[in-house]
Amino acid sequence: MTQIERYIFRIALGAFLACLIGLTGTIWVTQALRELDLITAKGQTLLIFFLITGLSLPTLITVIAPVALFIAVVYALNKLNGDSELIVMSAAGMRPRRILRPFLSLGLAVSLAVAFLTIQVMPSSFQELRDVVTRVRGDFIANVVKEGQFTSLESGITFHFRERGPGGSLLGLFIQDKREPGKSVVYLAERGQAMEYGGQSYLALEKGSVHRQQKDSRDASIVTFERYTVDLAAFTPPDAELVYKPRERATTQLLFPDTSETYYKQQKGRFRAELHDRLSSWLYPLALTFIAFAALGDPRTTRQGRGLAVAGAVLAVVVVRIGGFAASSAAARSQGAVAAVYGVPLLAILISAIIIFNGAAVRDWNARVTRALTGVFGRLGRRPRLGVQ
Repeated sequence: MTQIERYIFRIALGAFLACLIGLTGTIWVTQALRELDLITAKGQTLLIFFLITGLSLPTLITVIAPVALFIAVVYALNKLNGDSELIVMSAAGMRPRRILRPFLSLGLAVSLAVAFLTIQVMPSSFQELRDVVTRVRGDFIANVVKEGQFTSLESGITFHFRERGPGGSLLGLFIQDKREPGKSVVYLAERGQAMEYGGQSYLALEKGSVHRQQKDSRDASIVTFERYTVDLAAFTPPDAELVYKPRERATTQLLFPDTSETYYKQQKGRFRAELHDRLSSWLYPLALTFIAFAALGDPRTTRQGRGLAVAGAVLAVVVVRIGGFAASSAAARSQGAVAAVYGVPLLAILISAIIIFNGAAVRDWNARVTRALTGVFGRLGRRPRLGVQ
């Protein structure tokens, strides 16, 4: 890069990073606030909270990065034009392709990052998120029992605790185990704390007693304890088979799926759409870069407004994104629609490139069309009216 190209690249890069960090941080905070019940209601730790909310960051970045790049290119071009630097570059004989080069370099870097996140990182984060959420939902203490209520399980266990204490502890515990016919075991404890050891979940009881009543006996044996551990595996139902959705599977699994799998046979279209979505995602940062430069790359004086050009670029971006979503939805239903998944961003790049590199011809054709339409409507407006005067 030349010095002027590095100067333009720094402006665009700074604006891109500011937009990316700002937008991602704002949306992440709103998403994180929705998961606060993991701590307040379900008694999970801060580590689980940040793990679940952090696993959504790759998805947020891949969605926000093209938009942040578009905003950065628009900002950089407006700044260069406002400082009359675009006019000086054009007057010095600097061609549009040289001005485009630093923006295109930034667009390629963002495209590579989006491709890596989409193809490699996002499936792993989705899969890990599914595993963590499954473990949280399967947490007996967090999701099954309710404070101040007696909860009866089909296995013959009744569970109750008075209130939830600090750190997720349970106060005033009562557990009745009647899984074995004719035999009853009751656990009473002042305090209990869920814990994990060796991949298994346990409930550590403190300061309580165990009441055992044998079959055909009216007397119960009572054993007091300072600390007692109960295995929670008996309290939770057996896990159902975990089936990962297409977006949670590795890209190699989408390229070479197990065709004998029942879920694949039922959702073959979703597998196809997800695969081509990943492979085409890197085209959108380039498409949005070309759209922004096509709209604002020409130098203009301060008397010439750029608001209409910005509005046109925003409208073009909205159309491209809607077209991409529509193509992805169609690809899930039809194999022939796969071409449209790649065609939408490529068409946007092609049209924008024609405007950028043949701007004078396009503007001249647009001016002739505008004059012709103005003349036609002008003659229609001057046509004499017939009627009673």
